[in-house]
Amino acid sequence: MRIIITGASSGLGEALALHYATSHNQLVLIARREDRLNSVADKCRSKGAEVETITADVNDFERMGEIGIGLCEKPIDRIILNAGVSVGHGGGVTPFEDFYRVFQTNFLSLHALLEPIIPKLIEQKSGEIVFISSLASLLTMPTSIAYSSSKRAVNAYAEGLHYQLKPYEITVMTIMPGFIDSEMTRKNRFKMPFLMNTESGIERITDAIERKKIRYAFPFRFALMIHIVSLFPQPLRDKIVNFINFKKGA
Repeated sequence: MRIIITGASSGLGEALALHYATSHNQLVLIARREDRLNSVADKCRSKGAEVETITADVNDFERMGEIGIGLCEKPIDRIILNAGVSVGHGGGVTPFEDFYRVFQTNFLSLHALLEPIIPKLIEQKSGEIVFISSLASLLTMPTSIAYSSSKRAVNAYAEGLHYQLKPYEITVMTIMPGFIDSEMTRKNRFKMPFLMNTESGIERITDAIERKKIRYAFPFRFALMIHIVSLFPQPLRDKIVNFINFKKGA
């Protein structure tokens, strides 16, 4: 199986690459930090996988389009769109430059890469597109407006692609994890509910992919709590969000 993974130099991207590193898989790993990317690639090769690395910043949209065209030279079985950033959980108004960077990385870069790939998958009449979103996309806290908004945009984009590509037997999946121990979450300075270790998180993600779950939010209790809160009247939701924000020290 030929599997493409973005943001593969660390965190969930690295863990996903190592999970799929077997003699049966050909991996294409994309990330901007060349030294770390090469280190991950070497680990994957030691497990028997055939690995190609592409050093690129997903915010370089022209470069992403070129990479997408190049990837289409061979069949594509699965592409996991994992690259993402956060500006942290701080008070005040997010500077426009930071807000724009979050949307560039977490959302706009997806289509820059996928634009040439989607016709290839349609031609194949096969393939899987996996978006790594977040439970933060389901409830926007006042301290993570940019991140949550970008991930909610990912959900909408993936939903539309699902309907568009389903007739061609292409599976589009949206995975919405809660807090998983990673380079990104270690920057948080508050108690993260239902925090999972990396191994547990990757196990849940890869199992959902194998089961072709179109939308998968986990951990279940955390996702259920968010769903229930979303059903409450607005005044009650306001009190809950304010309480949570107070507990975070924001």
